[in-house]
Amino acid sequence: MLPEHEASPISVEEGEEPLEAGSQGESLDTSSPAGKKPYRPWLGRVDRYIIRTFLTTFLFAIGLLLAIAVVFDLNDKVTDFLKPEVTLYQVIFHYYINFIAYYANLFSPLFVFISVIFFTSNLAANTEIIAMLASGMSFRRLLRPYMVSALIIALATYVLNGFVIPVGNRVRLDFENRYIKSREVASASNIQIAIAKDTYLYIQDYDNTTKRATGLAVDQFKGRQLVSRLTAYEAVYDTLDQWKMTDFHIRTFNGLRATDTVGYGLDTNLRIRPSDFLVNEKEVAKMRNDQLDRYIERQKERGASNTRLFQIELHSRYAAIFSAFILTFIGAILSAKKMKNGLGVNLVIGFGLCLAYILSSTFISQAATVGRLAPWLAAWIPNVVFVLLALLLWRKAPQ
Repeated sequence: MLPEHEASPISVEEGEEPLEAGSQGESLDTSSPAGKKPYRPWLGRVDRYIIRTFLTTFLFAIGLLLAIAVVFDLNDKVTDFLKPEVTLYQVIFHYYINFIAYYANLFSPLFVFISVIFFTSNLAANTEIIAMLASGMSFRRLLRPYMVSALIIALATYVLNGFVIPVGNRVRLDFENRYIKSREVASASNIQIAIAKDTYLYIQDYDNTTKRATGLAVDQFKGRQLVSRLTAYEAVYDTLDQWKMTDFHIRTFNGLRATDTVGYGLDTNLRIRPSDFLVNEKEVAKMRNDQLDRYIERQKERGASNTRLFQIELHSRYAAIFSAFILTFIGAILSAKKMKNGLGVNLVIGFGLCLAYILSSTFISQAATVGRLAPWLAAWIPNVVFVLLALLLWRKAPQ
C-alpha cells in the first residue's frame, strides 16, 4: 500500500512564492525601496513539499513492486542458486542488483504516472489544491514542482538507460547464461549479410561452439555486375578476426572471361565477426548508447540493412527520457480535481493509460522490427500520441 499523506497545512512564509498571482491584480510592494518586489525563491515551501512527496511516493511504489518481483523470481530460481558452483556473492551482486536496476528502469513510466495520480489525488481530496488555486496560484505555476521532479527522474533515466544498466545487463545475462538457462545464439543457418559496400557473405550453417562455418560464399559486385565469387567448403573463425578456409575456389570475372583459382587453405580477413550475425534482443540490451551508435554506423558503412533492432533500441532510450515529463503532466491534470468517488477512479484511469503507453510502445517497436516503419518513428509514436492527449486535457484543466 502506498504511503498516505496527511493534509499538512501549507503555509506561506514571508518572502516566499508558493502562490503566484495572476497577470491581473498583481501589484508591487510599495513598502519596499523604490517599489521593488520582495525576494521570492523560484522553488518555495509548497514546491519543495510537492517534490519531496512525489519522489518519496515514486521510490516507495517502485521499491514495493521490486520487492515482490524479487520474491517471486527467487522462488522460481532457488534450485539454480543452490548449485555448488554458485556463490551468494554472485546471486546478490551479479544477478539481483542488476535485476532490480533493470526492472526499476523498465517500469519507471508506470510508477511515475501512478505516483503522481496517488499523491495529487490526496492533495485534491484534502482541498489543498483548491486552497492553492483560490489564493491566486495559477495551475501552470502549480505544475512547476511536478516538472522539476520529472526532470530529476528523466536525468536518472538517461544515465541509467544509456550507460549503467547495459553494463549491468551484461553481468546479469552472463550469469543467467552460465548458471540458469543459456539464451546465447549457439548456431545459425542461411546467413546473408553485407560485409562491405557491394560485398555480400553467405553461410549455409554456422556453429558458434566450434566457430565453424560450412557452405561459405562471398560475392563482390561492381554496380549490378558480379566481378568475383569466393566459395569454400568450410571456414573457421579465430580470435585474430581471421577466417581460415579449406577447399576454396575463387572465380574472377572480366567481361566474358573468367579466371579460376583453387586451393586447400586460405586465411582471409572478411571484416566480420560472428557477433555481427549472431544477434538477439538480449545482446542489444548489453550495449551502451555509444556502442549502439558505433555498431549502427559500422553496419551502415558495410551497406548492411540489419540494424533496425539496434536503431529502435537507441531511439527508444531517448524517447523514454521525455516520457517522464509527458506522464507527469497528464497525471497531474487528471488528478487535480476532487473526485466524488475518491482515489480509486483516478488510479484505475491512470493505470489503464500507463498500460496503454507501455503496450503501444512494445507493439509498435515489434512491428517496426519486421516492417517498414522507420525506427525513430516507431520509438516516438507513443510520445506523440500522449502529447496530443496531454494538450487535450490541458484545455479542460482548472486554470
